[in-house]
Amino acid sequence: MEAGPRDTEQQRRDAADGPSGLSPDGPDEQDVLADEVEVELRPQRRLRIWQLAPIVVLAALGSLMFAFPLAFGTGDGGAVVAMLGLLLSCCAAGWGVMAARRVGHTWPGLPSRGSGERPDWRVIALYVGVAAVLVALAVWRVARLR
Repeated sequence: MEAGPRDTEQQRRDAADGPSGLSPDGPDEQDVLADEVEVELRPQRRLRIWQLAPIVVLAALGSLMFAFPLAFGTGDGGAVVAMLGLLLSCCAAGWGVMAARRVGHTWPGLPSRGSGERPDWRVIALYVGVAAVLVALAVWRVARLR
């Protein structure tokens, strides 16, 4: 069975019903440029609840373990429980930083990942100094329990 005139008529009707700017030779340049819209196909990179929940739970548990022995000074085991709580809190903080980095977040003052810029040494020194002071205060407080 050969293709008859009916087939070509159907193709003409389909072409007439289709979007303007399309021809059998390809899209017309003027119409495509006017109607072109750029859409990001990748989903936004952000932390999901299943990523945040274990971090928050571990941080809360570690904070409570660190705070209660320090506040109430419970016996000989208080220093050990407090140090374990400090360790859990630091683990949760590190886990949170790694999850945020994987999503694409950066610390304030530092360049974004893959930008090729070098971080400012003063910002890094500030972060290291603040962390050292916090660790020194925590260790000093736990040492005073004994």
